[in-house]
Amino acid sequence: MTTVTEHDAAATDAVSRAVEALAGRRIAVLTGAGVSTDSGIPDYRGKGAPVRTPMTVEQFLSSEAARRRYWVGSHLGWRAFAASEPNGGHLALADLEQSGIATGVITQNVDGLHLRAGSRRVVELHGTMRRVFCTHCGQVFDRRDLAQRVEADNPWILVPENVALGPDGDVLPETSEDFVVPVCTVCGGMLKPDVVFFGEYIPAEKFREAEQLVHTSEGLVIAGSSLVVNSGIRLLERARRRRLPVVIVNRGLTRADARATVKVEGGTSEVLRALADALPSAR
Repeated sequence: MTTVTEHDAAATDAVSRAVEALAGRRIAVLTGAGVSTDSGIPDYRGKGAPVRTPMTVEQFLSSEAARRRYWVGSHLGWRAFAASEPNGGHLALADLEQSGIATGVITQNVDGLHLRAGSRRVVELHGTMRRVFCTHCGQVFDRRDLAQRVEADNPWILVPENVALGPDGDVLPETSEDFVVPVCTVCGGMLKPDVVFFGEYIPAEKFREAEQLVHTSEGLVIAGSSLVVNSGIRLLERARRRRLPVVIVNRGLTRADARATVKVEGGTSEVLRALADALPSAR
């Protein structure tokens, strides 16, 4: 049996090897849901994560009942979601960018915590919960303004103190009956959060932006992602083709552990802070 001490020693050794592999290089960072767990936002696939069946884009677009159910849960969850604060991992990545080491962050998360932590160049692969847009006329709305409208139209809706929050800021509502679904105030069209739903493709221009960030870097750090989503694997392969060092930081296995230069088994907040403290500034 491996003891806690042995785990700590292995992680410390792996961090040292990661620092050696990345030293003197400008690095791109890809983050997944595991980076936000210390902010109280759960992972889809981490140990102990509940089994979820997220709504697909087809269900959302084709069913009024599905949209009603989505908006109830999305509103309840968003209030708790928006109250989350950046954690040590987010702050460490902002520091790496500030010191000239990180070229930017590519994130699979929609929580906006990297921007709130101070990272300036953030590619939000799967969109953001900060905005909502009309699928008919394209008008964009701030989520905070929409939340006020939702509560004005549905005064009975109460935000519980402890909701079963999902990684996308959603919860499973007890009921959606009688809920008034928000519509575009410009044309009356259907509103959709500016996020990539399950079954929906990442916008091509967004993925090209992520590719460009990797292309202009000399190393890649992947933190808090199991790399189940193919976009992450594609970016990893872009780095490998250029023979760049790839460091993976994650609790548990990922799809690409065997392809990493260094795999660090550990919490992202602690490991990213260790990297930020150890890597020499590029400024």
